[in-house]
Parts: sequence; C-alpha cells; structure tokens
Amino acid sequence: MTQARIIQPVIDLLRHPDGPRDRQLLFGDTVTVLDDQNGWSKISASKDGYTGWVATDHLGPIEPQTHWIVAASTHAYEKPDIKSRDLTSLSFGSKIRALSEEGGFLETPIGFIPGVHAVPAYSLLTDPVTAAELFLGTPYLWGGNSRFGLDCSGLVQLALLACGVPCPGDSGDQEREVGGSVPEGDPARRGDLLFWKGHVAWVAAENLLLHANAYHMAVALEPMDQAIARIAAQGDGPVTAHKRL
Repeated sequence: MTQARIIQPVIDLLRHPDGPRDRQLLFGDTVTVLDDQNGWSKISASKDGYTGWVATDHLGPIEPQTHWIVAASTHAYEKPDIKSRDLTSLSFGSKIRALSEEGGFLETPIGFIPGVHAVPAYSLLTDPVTAAELFLGTPYLWGGNSRFGLDCSGLVQLALLACGVPCPGDSGDQEREVGGSVPEGDPARRGDLLFWKGHVAWVAAENLLLHANAYHMAVALEPMDQAIARIAAQGDGPVTAHKRL
C-alpha cells in the first residue's frame, strides 16, 4: 500500500471502476492506494476511511500542504493579478502548498491563489454552521462534496472536518457516530443535527434548518416544522435522531 494525494480540483470516488459515484475527493486530499487495475486505483480516503475507485492519473505523490482553502471556492491565476488568466478553481477544504507570497497571493504549483481565501494548514474553524452557511445556493448533487455540488451528508462532513470534528461521509454513519442524543423534548438549537432515514440537516436557528436537499435542488434554509411535515408527506418518514455535538 502506498500514500498518494488528489491532483484534480474535484474527483468522483466510484463504487467500482467506471461505476457510480458514492462520494467525492478534493484537491490535496490524501489517500492510501489499496489496489491498481488497468488505469484505476482502489483507495481509502485519509479524512474518513471511505473506500472506492478513482482514475489512477488523478493521483500524485504526497507533498507537504501548507494551507487549505477557507472560501467557498477560489481561483488559481496565472500571475499574482486578478486580471490575469485563471487556470483552475478549487473548493472549500482543498489543500495547497504555498511556495511564496506575492502581492496578497500565494504562489502554488498550480497558480497564484488569493491569500484571503486560504488559512494555514493547522488552522480550524470554530462554528460548523457558519461554515455550512457559506454554501447556501450550492446546487444539490448526490454524493457531492464541493462548492460545485453537495448532498446532505457532504454539507455536514465538510463543515465538521473544517472544525476538526471527525465525520464519516454518509448520513447513516453520521447518525451513529457524530454527537450525542438530545433528550426528547429538549428544544433544538443552532449546531444540532436532525436525521431522517437517508437525510441529515443542520439546525441553523430556532425552527430553521440548513440542508442540501433534492426538494430545493440546492443548499437551502427551510422552516423546521415545514421541512419535517414535507419530508413525512413525501414518504420518507419521521425524524430518526436529534444529535448535539
């Protein structure tokens, strides 16, 4: 087994070679390579242990990462100049290696990235809901883990990992492993998580949820009582857990 890192902005983690997407990985994510077959690599993601298949040419050698992207998304430019050509785009959570700093930009092997969009690799955020709120309006994408598309568990995971809280990739595992159960009758408060079978949402405020959902096809705010009634009416059942970090 060898270590590697993702060298594309966003890649799909597939159930089998050339198969359906289960989750996504971001630029700079580290992985353990478990197997190689005909241009495909079976990997285990360092951030959550999720396993799947990726194209082998999307992997590169491990290298020190000095910063991570803290803006919802950013661009890497050809020069330290906002009017220069943009070379690629990166999502929140991507990890980069800064070679130098010039004119408010971080020089990296993939281009110049605005310094205000990155923080040192050791830095953590303090409020996962504030992190999740960055993604309001992001389109819904089953298995999505980036600014370019998110599902419910992807929104929860990226916000918790940004705050240094371990978090698996799927909502069922999140329900079992994240936080503690809130006593029945205890009112929901900001930062709590509500779970349904196959769905999870942040509590953003009293009677207000923040979640990536297929009804809005986006990350959206929705009154809690309205969401609970709607989800039950569409046949997906009641809330199965109320968890608190």
